[in-house]
Amino acid sequence: MAAEAIGEKIAGACLLSKDEVHYPRVLKSTRRTAVMYRTSRFLLALLLTFFSTSALVGQSVTSPDERITVSAELDDWIDLTIQVDGQEEAKIERVTLETLELGALGLKPRLRSQRTSRGDDWVEAVVSSRNKRIHDHYNELLLTFRGNFALRLRAYNNGVAYRWETSARENLTIVDETASFVFPTSNLIWFPEEESLNSHNERGYPTDTLRTLKPGQFCSLVMLTGPSDGPKLMVMESNLRDYPGLWLRVGEDLSLDATFPGFPKTEELLSDRDFWVTESEDYIAKVNGERSFPWRILAVAHEDKDLLENDLVFLLSDPLELEDPSWIEPGLVAWDWYNNLNLTGVDFEAGVNTETYNYFIDFAAEYDIPYIILDEGWYVLGDVLDISPDVDLPAIMRHANEKGVGVILWVVWKTLDDRLDEALAAFEAWGVKGIKVDFMQRDDQPTVQWYEMVARKAAEHKLLVDYHGAYKPAGLRRRFPNMITREGVVGAENNKWSDRVTPTHNVTLPFTRMVPGPMDYTPGAMRNAHKANFTTSFDRPMSLGTRAHQLAMYVVFESPLQMLCDSPSLYLQNKDILLFLSDMPTTWDETVPLGGEIGDFVAVARRAGDEWYVAAMTNEDTRNLSYQASFLDEETRYEMTVFTDGANAARNAEDYRKTTGTISANGSLDIKMAGGGGWIAKLTPVD
Repeated sequence: MAAEAIGEKIAGACLLSKDEVHYPRVLKSTRRTAVMYRTSRFLLALLLTFFSTSALVGQSVTSPDERITVSAELDDWIDLTIQVDGQEEAKIERVTLETLELGALGLKPRLRSQRTSRGDDWVEAVVSSRNKRIHDHYNELLLTFRGNFALRLRAYNNGVAYRWETSARENLTIVDETASFVFPTSNLIWFPEEESLNSHNERGYPTDTLRTLKPGQFCSLVMLTGPSDGPKLMVMESNLRDYPGLWLRVGEDLSLDATFPGFPKTEELLSDRDFWVTESEDYIAKVNGERSFPWRILAVAHEDKDLLENDLVFLLSDPLELEDPSWIEPGLVAWDWYNNLNLTGVDFEAGVNTETYNYFIDFAAEYDIPYIILDEGWYVLGDVLDISPDVDLPAIMRHANEKGVGVILWVVWKTLDDRLDEALAAFEAWGVKGIKVDFMQRDDQPTVQWYEMVARKAAEHKLLVDYHGAYKPAGLRRRFPNMITREGVVGAENNKWSDRVTPTHNVTLPFTRMVPGPMDYTPGAMRNAHKANFTTSFDRPMSLGTRAHQLAMYVVFESPLQMLCDSPSLYLQNKDILLFLSDMPTTWDETVPLGGEIGDFVAVARRAGDEWYVAAMTNEDTRNLSYQASFLDEETRYEMTVFTDGANAARNAEDYRKTTGTISANGSLDIKMAGGGGWIAKLTPVD
């Protein structure tokens, strides 16, 4: 290939993200000077090396179980090849880190040294959404290059990861980071397509083949792909610190190319909750020259169910930073917004007022629900410390403290930021236990920095944080476990205005959005319907799928701060369900995936203490499953309480049946589900 052609190809790869994938209303910044500078540096480097001889250099590292290998080929740039059981499943091509000060790191790399190492340790999660103890087992290859940079590669039994590391004395301006993920175009793909970099990252995961994508389409993470009868691979990232989030853009050759939001140059406040970038700089980040960059992860699942226990995002994050996290208490939350504070059988007018919130507190106290949320309406929008006139917040807080119920306050992120230190201090003084921060809708470098700052400052005031309008989990919760859950998911709230939350969607989420970490989906809908009689209602929402489908979410869907989304009045009309849910754990000591196929069904067992919970969910198809209960202690007999689809659940989605029995490790779990149905069981030791 001629030097000019190589220069054009590299320059093209580095100019993907800011002009072609844009913010709404973006006023495109002047890029000509930066482009000329960058292109000239590329061409100069190429011309200096073009006529020199350079043998291909290859290094590789293999997972501890020897099933996954990642190989690095060093030539004009760095290419990575991923093999699973001896078969090439993916490549990551043109891996470079382009800086204004040092040029493109990884272009014509000159290897200085290489070092292998291994890790074999156990990590304990402060707040365990999946497993309390996680095996951190990998082999590693560190490639150090001339020019004060290195590439670190790791191979786990369930995926591979790489990251850049720099040791420059000066600060660096990161113009771009390139990586083209290349998969067979016949692969299935679950591609959460986005329309803008201003996004809540609440996307569906439609299934098609990669070849159906069109150049220019782009998605947020996570992205999943693989053959129908082979291993699945998922692109994720972790240890996202002081750096913009990774997105993927479809290239001309159907590669999935790394792209990033540019560093904001100008911003516009369109409303109290929409603070948008209108013009970006010609770079994506300014960083310290001596640092590690985020991990780029390609998770590997030999079977679909393996995705249910992939903890790479957690493991590849930096460790705990809080000195004493003992005050962090996960739990259930009675939520007001989904049901629009719609109560019956009370002697006051329900709404955003003191009487209604006190009623929610009384309900939570009676049924041992640790928290309630005061969602939108408790303060005058635009000023987080201007309390709404119908809300006597001091009286509400006194009542909550007397009843032993924690209060979590919803806030718009920009409004909170305007009075951040003052507001957090006030919340602590009032006795508030947490904040639900909403509408960030961005993951450029300053916004990612803001997430971390708020998590840290909230911890100083002993406040939990639930991020809504948020990007995907990317490692923050290991460092700050008070950042206890986040949204970034098409969850139950969409029932109020759309029919997009289908049973198929619900049994896709455990294999996609939930893999990198907890998701605040907000289950518990008590009005349930099949498609034929489903309607939207903001005040009286219903869900698609059966009642048992909703109940099963409390085991299948991970969120240490798990919502009871519907009205207390509806739960009180179904006391057996209320008593069952109010005793539900929200963190788990151990998870055992039983089975599942993406978009078809999911079945999982989880242990909390000495009790086990088992749940299954199906798409719109009826399904019968059977699993041995071999995960149980062999010396113990268990009492089993089961909620399953009723005999008429196919006609009436609210029909369910409760049964009891006993089971031991040599018994079987026979699961029968109606279309859109579910199954959930609690197993308690009796001897």
